[in-house]
Amino acid sequence: QVQLVESGGGLVQAGGSLRLSCAASGRTFSSYAMGWFRQAPGKERKFVATIVRSGGRTYYADSVKGRFTISRDITKNTVYLQMNSLKPEDTAVYYCAARSSIDYIMYNTDAAYDYWGQGTQVTVSS
Repeated sequence: QVQLVESGGGLVQAGGSLRLSCAASGRTFSSYAMGWFRQAPGKERKFVATIVRSGGRTYYADSVKGRFTISRDITKNTVYLQMNSLKPEDTAVYYCAARSSIDYIMYNTDAAYDYWGQGTQVTVSS
């Protein structure tokens, strides 16, 4: 079992940056592949980025590639999403997700994840 708590959301102007954090409870954080998803109002939740349990591989949605960076700090049980060059279309609630995994396997569908945070709102103004 793992509990996830996101933070770092807020209001930012287009072109700005934010860094989201997701703090995980438990002593097995290094056993989990982690992902970020987002859900805009009236739309389905969509994949944003994922990182393998070792942190050695990452994968991004095309819409954020080159602008967002996912990373993890095993010593702090935390995964991050650095978001640069933000656009109004990035406005959404951002969710952190986790699942137990062997290394080097990445997951880009929400059905693949077992644990979810409560979400943090990101609003990008034009």
